[in-house]
Amino acid sequence: MNSAYAMKSSPPAPTTRARRSRLVIAHVLNSFHVGGAEQVVVDLAGLQRAAGHEVLVVGIATNPDGPRADQLRERGVAVHMVPKRPGFDITLPGRLAAFFARHGVSIVHSHNQLPLIYATAAGRLHRVPVCHTLHGAMLDQGRRAWLRHLTARLVDAHVAVSEKTADFMRKHNEVPLSKLHVILNGIDLTRFGPDSAARGRIRAELGIPEGAWVAGAVGRLSQIKNHALLLRAAAGVLSDDGRLLLVGDGPEAAPLRALAGELGIRDRVVFAGERHDVPELLAALDVFVLSSNSEGLPLSMVEAMATGLPVVSTAVGGIPDLVAEGETGLLVPAGAADALASQLAALKADPARAAAMGRRGRALALGRYSAERMTASYMDIYDALLSRRTPERGSVLRASALLASFHT
Repeated sequence: MNSAYAMKSSPPAPTTRARRSRLVIAHVLNSFHVGGAEQVVVDLAGLQRAAGHEVLVVGIATNPDGPRADQLRERGVAVHMVPKRPGFDITLPGRLAAFFARHGVSIVHSHNQLPLIYATAAGRLHRVPVCHTLHGAMLDQGRRAWLRHLTARLVDAHVAVSEKTADFMRKHNEVPLSKLHVILNGIDLTRFGPDSAARGRIRAELGIPEGAWVAGAVGRLSQIKNHALLLRAAAGVLSDDGRLLLVGDGPEAAPLRALAGELGIRDRVVFAGERHDVPELLAALDVFVLSSNSEGLPLSMVEAMATGLPVVSTAVGGIPDLVAEGETGLLVPAGAADALASQLAALKADPARAAAMGRRGRALALGRYSAERMTASYMDIYDALLSRRTPERGSVLRASALLASFHT
């Protein structure tokens, strides 16, 4: 195998001889809105539920409900809201611990920063192992950073979604190294692949000519994704037979529309807004583009590769581990509009090369980034953590049980 495909990883957690027959797993995340971390939870929780475990997913944002909640319910996963009060909520760890006690939770799995701070304390009160996944770099400072570093020491296992994310955690002393693991994100890839019928249908719906060359991006329209860079690069590539499709919504939507007008390409940029038919939208593309300033391991890129698309991306975060340069896609430095435009133009001018990259990328995605592989790795970590726990005597009263009596 080409060495460019090799993914370095921390040693996997040991697998216990006999996996516990049934766990009660509580995933804690900010909200159920559209996002990569939320999609990971959907697929992970769904497969854990299908394996016979009881799975609860808890949102803690002030307004945590969103479209991912419906996806979880469709998979038979229980969805709950334990909203955080404005500011620092000193009551939330107790309320979460009471929730864990009422539902007999046997392991807590938190995702990203606020759940790390609050769910770790709650897991300690409930006296069960806590696993935490960091889906990308955390750069904030002040009290929240202090709380994050404090609670990180109380977590039983930390998981980085890429080697680059793990490197960040090591460099900034975010977590104890003995507790750090790397598990690549996985998704349900059976939904993604070339689809000529969907390609024609989506293009007709969005007013894109059937024979047009279409580059596209899927993701929240926010500053960190730097879609402005993509628009500037596309301005030098798009011609009468070219289109740029942006799928997603966010605070940068209006400024990006204005920028497209300033660049003279407004008629060739399609702003599709937030959509939930991503597999069909990806099938309508010829190349997938990502112009972010920072990333962990972007699931949208994995989905694009599974669709059979070549990718052009900034070389940030875990992307260089995901994209084999010149084999499955092309990489450019962050912020380099001219380089991004040049690589897009190269693939536009050479459809055969682009198609070959897409085929290699699809094979790589299907082999490495399946949700089944990801789920098995997490279950190994759960089992290792639970096997270290000494069974508690029946007479021992957990703090969470006492709290539950006040939060009924």
